[in-house]
Amino acid sequence: MTVPHISRPELLVAFGALVAALGLQSSIWIMNGSTAYSPHILIMLTELTFIALMSLTIFRPSLLTTAPYRIVSFILLGLISVENVSSIATILHLLVTNSGLVGYRLLGTAIAIFLTNIIVFALWYWEIDSPGFSGKRWSRYDKDFLFPQQIHSHIFQAWRPQFIDYLYISVTNAINFASADTVPMTRQAKLLMSAQALISVTTLALIIARSVSIIGQ
Repeated sequence: MTVPHISRPELLVAFGALVAALGLQSSIWIMNGSTAYSPHILIMLTELTFIALMSLTIFRPSLLTTAPYRIVSFILLGLISVENVSSIATILHLLVTNSGLVGYRLLGTAIAIFLTNIIVFALWYWEIDSPGFSGKRWSRYDKDFLFPQQIHSHIFQAWRPQFIDYLYISVTNAINFASADTVPMTRQAKLLMSAQALISVTTLALIIARSVSIIGQ
């Protein structure tokens, strides 16, 4: 079985993104303490599992080609996605019920969820279009996203997208609700980008509303 076309530096960048996501969830724990909600705890546990799994692949890239690793990777990534959406629902519930949480804590939590959402969808984009966690071999003829470099392939002959390119898609889609220069080519890519945009709109609305509320106090 061939080893997927993915370098250790690219794995390290994705690993760093997961560590950053764990740091964001840890900040929520620090801010909210005993009032931290269960979805956040589940996200932290799932991310820790994911980080442990990635640590193995950094030193043993051959694990990327195994079927169990691929299945577990998809399950963990799906769990983080569902738990992050659940976190937004929990924040909405806390706002509606006037739970008594301090305004800046809810604001900080919403910002952490927004940034985590960017990382999670960057991992999804990387997974479906590039080797990602499942380790499939990348092909220029099997792409979910069309990058400018692929349009001008005569100039960028050896170019292929890496994790940082998918992180850029995720950042621009979260803020602009559309990618700046990359086109989604498949239905799964369009569905993922639509889901991210909807989550981002909701989270940004929470951040803005809470900010206005704090300023008005």
